[in-house]
Amino acid sequence: MSEQETPEQETPEQRPVDADVVDSTAETEKQIAELEDSWRRTAAELDNFRKRCARDLVRAREQERALVAARWLPVLDNLERALEHASSNPDQIVEGVRAVHQQGVAILADLGYPRRDDETGKPFDPARHEAVGTVAAADLVPGTVAHVVRPGYGPDAEILRPASVVVATRSE
Repeated sequence: MSEQETPEQETPEQRPVDADVVDSTAETEKQIAELEDSWRRTAAELDNFRKRCARDLVRAREQERALVAARWLPVLDNLERALEHASSNPDQIVEGVRAVHQQGVAILADLGYPRRDDETGKPFDPARHEAVGTVAAADLVPGTVAHVVRPGYGPDAEILRPASVVVATRSE
């Protein structure tokens, strides 16, 4: 056979198309479109959820800050009253300042951060104490708290501020 006599081969475009294949392709394309639409909707819902959560978090922080600030207003009021009476009896001023101090400590305790009363002679604990100095003391065991400079606040699990302490060392 010569080149002219060879039978022509069918190309994919020339082959007869089966109706089932066309239906299957159309159905697959429809499912793909539905899945893409579902995916886009889910992505949009997730984005809206993230934005809503961020707004709720900001709102909750603002509300909590306002509640804490409102708890401190009576302390400021009492300090202002004490300053108004500064020229009167000094003993009454000291008594008033002590009362305001107790009020502030009570507010912190109510917020979940009680004052830690670290006593002299207790072992130094770096998780609860911040060493601000050392002192050679013959009457104290080395490595114990010799003096509390600034009290700590908060429970063991969540210390707001460690106590600043002076630690006893060996006397030479």
